[in-house]
Amino acid sequence: MMDIEDIKRGVVSGQKRAAAKLITMMENEDSRSLELMKDLYHLTGRAKVIGITGPPGAGKSTVTDQIAKLIRKQGKKVGIIAVDPTSPFSHGAILGDRVRMNDLNTDSGVFIRSMGTRGALGGLSDAVYGTVNILDIFGMDYIFIETVGVGQSEVDIVKVADVVVMIMVPGLGDDIQTMKAGIMEIADVFAINKSDLGGADRTQLEIEMNLDLSEKNNYRPSIVQVSANKNENIDR
Repeated sequence: MMDIEDIKRGVVSGQKRAAAKLITMMENEDSRSLELMKDLYHLTGRAKVIGITGPPGAGKSTVTDQIAKLIRKQGKKVGIIAVDPTSPFSHGAILGDRVRMNDLNTDSGVFIRSMGTRGALGGLSDAVYGTVNILDIFGMDYIFIETVGVGQSEVDIVKVADVVVMIMVPGLGDDIQTMKAGIMEIADVFAINKSDLGGADRTQLEIEMNLDLSEKNNYRPSIVQVSANKNENIDR
């Protein structure tokens, strides 16, 4: 059984078991994890944090999977935090997005962790913030946070991510207007997934019209049409 010093040394030296143990302690609000993180906090700030958000069923897991594979081909290490709805019984993640990333699960340069929202209205539990720091210390070059996709209140991702990618799909129609007041405004990149199915051009036009009405700080997010299942335009 690993003691706290073993965990500390293990996380710094890149041991997955130690990182997983520390994340579990963080989720369980173990006070020792907070003290340990204070000691290691100076090692954070190296990883690039990318938020992946959007409505349910947009293909966030598939897009994350394909981008992660692209980054791994460049020799970079990838951490993935997949945030799912919380089980009312176990308080753990109810879906577990890692089952949709089977190829990455066996990659030694990838660390995947499913986490529940635990009732957080903004879409991220407090433990997510700590997990980002743990994976940063652990040596990940890129950290993806795939949010639960619950709707327009899910804006906490902008507080922790360096870049926010909004995954959209053709045929949303009036839903884009509904989302505009919330998650539509936090995106740095709009990725229209499943664009091979048709209707992507119309969806892009609707997004562009919304951006015309509210550009943030004179910055206009980019829009790209992708097909994650076919691995098309992911490298853009």
